[in-house]
Amino acid sequence: MVSHPDLLVGIETGDDAAVYRLDEKTAIIVTVDFFTPITDDPYEFGSVAAANSLSDVYAMGGKPLVALNVVGFPADLAVEMLGDVLKGGYDKATEAGCLIVGGHTVDDAEPKYGLSVVGLVEPGKEVSNANAKPGDVLVLTKPIGTGIVTTGVKQGITPDAILKQAVDTMAELNKGASEAMMKVGVNSCTDITGFGLMGHLSGMVKGSKVGARIRVADVPVLPGVWELLEKGTVPGGTFRNMSSVADAVDWDDGLSDQQQLLMCDAQTSGGLLISVPKAKLDQLVAELDASGVQTKAVVGEITAENPGRISVSA
Repeated sequence: MVSHPDLLVGIETGDDAAVYRLDEKTAIIVTVDFFTPITDDPYEFGSVAAANSLSDVYAMGGKPLVALNVVGFPADLAVEMLGDVLKGGYDKATEAGCLIVGGHTVDDAEPKYGLSVVGLVEPGKEVSNANAKPGDVLVLTKPIGTGIVTTGVKQGITPDAILKQAVDTMAELNKGASEAMMKVGVNSCTDITGFGLMGHLSGMVKGSKVGARIRVADVPVLPGVWELLEKGTVPGGTFRNMSSVADAVDWDDGLSDQQQLLMCDAQTSGGLLISVPKAKLDQLVAELDASGVQTKAVVGEITAENPGRISVSA
């Protein structure tokens, strides 16, 4: 385990990024993320990958400052495609007020893209995934189901309109949601990405030594996802997620296999899951609304009972 007096958030809680204090007023947030294409459009791929990388800084309550491109690209593919990927990432970083100042590219059999990001936060104001408190309310800021939608694309069964809505959701920055929660003051936060809603919430309750209750009916879902689930469209990562949380999640007997899989669906550039004191819920919802955040769903609560476990009801 890495420890240092100025390392405010390290690897021990599986948080979204590391936080290192430079002085009494300044700490840096450092993170890196990249993945293979989730859409055939190079520009959209770059936009989504950049938004996903920036999200780790937003989840910690920080402001992205500078970033480096991380690229794997086949040498035999048209270089114009790589230019479109980088343009998508550049435009999204610009929207975030973050400067892309360089990067590194390697020849790779499969395209990969993302960012290494440095952000800023005031020491002591960083938001960890390990500080949720009993009585907190859980608020989710984007619908889930992106893994199912993009897997349907690979199978050739996702309608174009459904894919477009999913891409628009993935490319949306978590900037407004992060700024809103920092104005209000919340206890804990994590962004919902590859480990799915259950996986990331499991990290929160284990790190915070609390329990949680989630209601499936209250979890926002992207259009077309239930129909794809009925056709058996589920990414391999979602099955692995479900297996990995088997010892931490208590599923209600009335939940279908599809409902359970959706709660574990591997997300790309998902929303923030915010643990906020109940007394501040109305203020948080108002700030999210003022920031233009369309989804602000109350999906559950934090409990003192059953630390480290999640109870999921219909």
